Amino acid sequence: MTLDNFLDVLGFSFSITMPIFLILVLGVFLYQIQLINDNFIDVASKLVFNVTLPALLFISISKTKLSSDTDFSLVIYAMLAVVATYILLEVITSKMIPDKGDRGVVIQGAFRSNMGIIGLAYCVNAYGDSVFSVASIYLGGVTVLYNILSVICLNRSMDARKSIANTLKGIAKNPLILAIVAALIFSATGLTLPATLHKAGDYFAQMTLPLALLCAGASLSFKAMQKDITIAMISSVGKLIFIPVIITFGGYLLGYRDMELGVLFLMSSAPSASASYIMVRAMGGNATLAANIIVITTIASLLSTSIGVTVLRTLNLM
Repeated sequence: MTLDNFLDVLGFSFSITMPIFLILVLGVFLYQIQLINDNFIDVASKLVFNVTLPALLFISISKTKLSSDTDFSLVIYAMLAVVATYILLEVITSKMIPDKGDRGVVIQGAFRSNMGIIGLAYCVNAYGDSVFSVASIYLGGVTVLYNILSVICLNRSMDARKSIANTLKGIAKNPLILAIVAALIFSATGLTLPATLHKAGDYFAQMTLPLALLCAGASLSFKAMQKDITIAMISSVGKLIFIPVIITFGGYLLGYRDMELGVLFLMSSAPSASASYIMVRAMGGNATLAANIIVITTIASLLSTSIGVTVLRTLNLM
């Protein structure tokens, strides 16, 4: 590879991660100068989670016409790979982390990606709107699995069995899951949205990623990193190196290339999901550790993802 080609590849990788980094930094800056505050973050996050992200998912999935010929192999592979890596993490952390409660937080932080916000933003930056045909179905299946595995993981580590029923009810009421299921049913019936409604929904859905990234940046708490930093690093290495390498390499062996392999890598290399902190806190676990993992992986994923994209792009695999 010539120097010019390498610089082109490097430029492509940073074109995926740098816009996200800049918006995250803008969120930090706007919070520091108090142009946005905790109330704004709370309201905007609820708006994204309950309305704009479900709208984005519904519109993007409903545009993908599902039939008996639709290829679900990628999402099926991804779900099997997530389960396999979860089991591996259970085995590895049982030998490395003696505290059972912290172990569950570390495992969830390692396997659960922030796909709906940062992972999806990575994919859109890499492939444009055409990626929704692949990424939306992927996001739908794996999001449901993440929630189920998180319930199993945290309840096992914290012995909080009495909360399983309530947590499962929460999963069933999850706006993202409801939007995905509704869109799959809508698409399978062959119906299409009226053009005016579709255009209005598009405008609304376009708010999602910028607003969510601003809130993610403003929510970063660097003070939280002062405690449990060593254990948090174990989870972060799992999230940013162990999981993406295994899932992407498995996809490569199965013959996935180009956009499909790119989606596998970009979704799995996204940082730990913010929802992992919410879940740990609600169940009385080590919320500070969960926050540490989110902060470290959110910042470090920008570099690790750029390196991964550079490698895959150099090998003409994505």
